[in-house]
Amino acid sequence: MNRSLRDAVLADRNALRARHSGLFAADITHRLLVTGLIALLGGFALFAFWRLEFSFSRLGSGAAQIAHIVGLMFPPTPGTKLPIFLSALAETLAIALIGTLAAAIVAFPVGFLAAKNVVPNIFAHFAVRRFLDMIRGVDVLIWALIFINVVGLGPFAGILAIAVSDFGTFGKLFSEAIETADKRPVEGIVSTGGSHLHTIRFALVPEVFPVVASQVLYYFESNTRSATIIGIVGAGGIGMHLTEQIRMLEWDKVSFIILLILVAVGAIDWVSARLRHAVIGRSSVVV
Repeated sequence: MNRSLRDAVLADRNALRARHSGLFAADITHRLLVTGLIALLGGFALFAFWRLEFSFSRLGSGAAQIAHIVGLMFPPTPGTKLPIFLSALAETLAIALIGTLAAAIVAFPVGFLAAKNVVPNIFAHFAVRRFLDMIRGVDVLIWALIFINVVGLGPFAGILAIAVSDFGTFGKLFSEAIETADKRPVEGIVSTGGSHLHTIRFALVPEVFPVVASQVLYYFESNTRSATIIGIVGAGGIGMHLTEQIRMLEWDKVSFIILLILVAVGAIDWVSARLRHAVIGRSSVVV
């Protein structure tokens, strides 16, 4: 029985090969191309490891040093600086919140200018998109270093860095949300004699607002971490205290600050998730 079944399977496979010989034929050129590409990537990876001085011995000694530092981090304690750390954490949250809101407010109208279905002029659309790409291409840490030299040390430089960096990102995200919006509300307003501004106000804005709000809430959570990083270079917030404690080798205070940041980010994530669900659920009920 097994032999007859095997013969039947072989007969079917041979019949398929005969009917579709082109599909079963081995493409030598394609295989050689894939093999060559894999070999090229592997060679590039090996060269990068050599050029960047990758060393397993140094990795092993570094792991031992990390284990020693982790041991010094326990138990986490703020010492006598708990009020200072809490105040700095509040400053970090304020930097992230104000920077995110400022970027969203400025980027929202620009997102309409960058959307093809709102501004059909290809030259205007291209100019706005490339401008957003230019802003978005510079990391927030670089913006922080720039604004520290412009307005000085402190949280104001951090707010400007996050606002400018997120402006480019929000502009792109908002424009893509507008371009993928449902066309039926727009067609309904146009059919009743509505103008171009009416379609934006009463069709596109209600359609994209839940997506925009969700993106802004997510970036507020992400910018809490970014505000910590830019604080290390002098842009205010708890990052300044974190780098200070690292330089002083106060590892128990370092671990406490890290735990404080993790708790704050977790709380923001929980609240923003509830707000996102509330906004999206409310919009679906209205629609």
